[in-house]
Amino acid sequence: MKLNDIRDNAGARKGRMRVGRGIGSGKGKTAGRGQKGAKARSGVSVNGFEGGQMPLHMRIPKRGFNNIFAKDYAEVNLGLIQKAIEAGKLDAGSPIDHAALKAAGLARGGKDGVRLLGKGEFSVKASFVVAGVSKGAREAVEKAGGSVEVPAAKVAAE
Repeated sequence: MKLNDIRDNAGARKGRMRVGRGIGSGKGKTAGRGQKGAKARSGVSVNGFEGGQMPLHMRIPKRGFNNIFAKDYAEVNLGLIQKAIEAGKLDAGSPIDHAALKAAGLARGGKDGVRLLGKGEFSVKASFVVAGVSKGAREAVEKAGGSVEVPAAKVAAE
């Protein structure tokens, strides 16, 4: 086999239909648009339009709202951190912060930092520097002999 012998499988790439190119093509004259009406013309914007009746997306009641000031934390459970330390992805000797958790693949997103949650077993002495921590998580870490530090600037924002 040579590079110049490589081809796509037959039928792998289908050309686009050229419409409006004469009656012999099968897509001539009206070019598949039928006859007259708004949809036969260019510049159609009928998506969601119901002929003047109140459209469905406007009739349905709206619920809730999105808080644009909400903090975006990457939430990490202690059980996952325990597994990562046992697997050697995290070093319990050095302080565990957002960067360390991200490098271990535990913290995804979280532009405002990491929030520790207490799900799972935790038995390693480790020190954490995080933006937030739940009560249960703090108790679990301190029970294991570790410490949790929440920088002051982040506490005021919570």
